[in-house]
Amino acid sequence: MCTDEELIELARSAPEGVGVERKPSFSDRSGIRRTICAFSNDLEKRGRPGVIFVGLNDDGSCAGLQVTDKLLRDLASIRDEGSILPLPSLEVRRLELDGCELAVIVVFPNPNPPVRYQGRVWVRVGSTNRQATPEEERRLAERRRAGDLPFDMRPIPDATLEDLDLVWFKSVYLPSAIAPGILEANERSINDQLLALRFSTSGRPNYASALIMGKDPQRWVPGAYVQFLRIEGTDLGDPVKDAKELTGTLPEIASELDELFKIHIQVAVEIASGSHERRVPDYPLDALRQLARNALIHRDYEISRAPVRINWFQDRVEIANPGGLYGQVTPDNFGRVTDYRNPQIAEAMKVLGFVQRFGYGVHLARRALEKNGNPPPDFAFETTQFLVTVRGRS
Repeated sequence: MCTDEELIELARSAPEGVGVERKPSFSDRSGIRRTICAFSNDLEKRGRPGVIFVGLNDDGSCAGLQVTDKLLRDLASIRDEGSILPLPSLEVRRLELDGCELAVIVVFPNPNPPVRYQGRVWVRVGSTNRQATPEEERRLAERRRAGDLPFDMRPIPDATLEDLDLVWFKSVYLPSAIAPGILEANERSINDQLLALRFSTSGRPNYASALIMGKDPQRWVPGAYVQFLRIEGTDLGDPVKDAKELTGTLPEIASELDELFKIHIQVAVEIASGSHERRVPDYPLDALRQLARNALIHRDYEISRAPVRINWFQDRVEIANPGGLYGQVTPDNFGRVTDYRNPQIAEAMKVLGFVQRFGYGVHLARRALEKNGNPPPDFAFETTQFLVTVRGRS
């Protein structure tokens, strides 16, 4: 169904239904996102992509849409904006049907449902999208198979609910992840809530739940900590001014790192024209924050027991994490293509506000460094390690 010829035939002949949607334009942006969410959930277990034709009216006639490169980029950016979680798998392309320009979104079923748009699960019933019932959500959640899942979604054999901070889950995570109206009407058990939000697999807490809300995360993932060194010099053999070992959950570690960065950033006062003072840090906080959070999200938790290492020298800051580039990401497309070794951890950090938009952290860091007058970051890619070096402002 993914060749241009098959898509053209589908646009000509198929009525709107479980796998086809027509939109005259991109003006109904929420409607398009709801459809992407519903096609991703694949409630009917069709096992085939759903297709959205942008540029066709409901009756199949041409809407006269001009399909620009900007429109295609805007449609493709839906994947990484974080309003649909877990991230949908989709393709966007331009087609021409009897002289009519179309933008086509091909949405593939997600292997880890339920998928939510703005905290609500949408499913396709006939030619309409509607919110899933609790029973439909349960059916979607039970479709996941532990053996096919990434490491962070695999069950921990010996873990139980007693190993999780369920008070924090109910008071902090649930209100951030679920739309208020849904949460108010929620009468599900804690087991069903964890399952629906992908923190439980095969009836047990998974590694993501241990790292995000575990009472003792390092018991289950020994390398899940950060080693921080502030060094009085430019070499590891020089005297150490400050040393910290940050443990706890990933949200706790990320928050502690923010405070450490604020403590160690030095601010210079520059006198501009007219005796106006300007305060300039040697490193922009947002750059260090983004790069450190990337390390926590993308590191290899499965094989390596090494921590994320942050070495702060007099002339540079080095952030190293175990695990090289993952999946579709290569040295040539790094910064433009995003893939996730730990998709559930990435989703949880987005829900909690530690990530603004998927695939955007490196861009934000580069922009913050440039604005502050620092050199661009240096990235070194190795098979077992990822290293970024940030140099101080001249």
